[in-house]
Amino acid sequence: MKLFITGTPGSGKTTLVRRIVELKPEKFVGFWTEELRENGRRVGFRIVDTEGRKALLSHINIDSPHRVGKYRVDVKGFEEFIVPIMEKALSERGRIVVIDEIGKMELLSNKFRKFIESLLNAKDIDMLATIPIRDVHPLVKFIRRNFPVIEINRENRDSVFQEVARRLNLMD
Repeated sequence: MKLFITGTPGSGKTTLVRRIVELKPEKFVGFWTEELRENGRRVGFRIVDTEGRKALLSHINIDSPHRVGKYRVDVKGFEEFIVPIMEKALSERGRIVVIDEIGKMELLSNKFRKFIESLLNAKDIDMLATIPIRDVHPLVKFIRRNFPVIEINRENRDSVFQEVARRLNLMD
């Protein structure tokens, strides 16, 4: 089962991913993205893996040639962080790979893009991932056309949570 969640920023995609992982943490391998805030304003993003490790993804004040909007993206650091996750996801069959998100920043990494492509082609790997509301990359467009995508919003958050938990066989 490969499930993709989409929605506008602030609709609850990351919260949904975290709530789903909390149901049975031992069944998941992957990461989610968190905002970094300073003085009440968003200044970047970090990634957190299912084991609690954290790494910087982007920030307005880092030195990087890679840019998405006002954020500079640490592609090298991101790749170093996700390689162990990728290896674990591909070697430990039976776990659900969770990725928040397959977005513009993450897709600056060729390693990440190839990892996502290998997951999409692996029939025996279950996956829960978020994608942006718009097709920001040909891979996002491909996912939207070929896999189940559920749109989350403030009104349907709880029912989407129930549906995702049911589809991934996480409800006892």
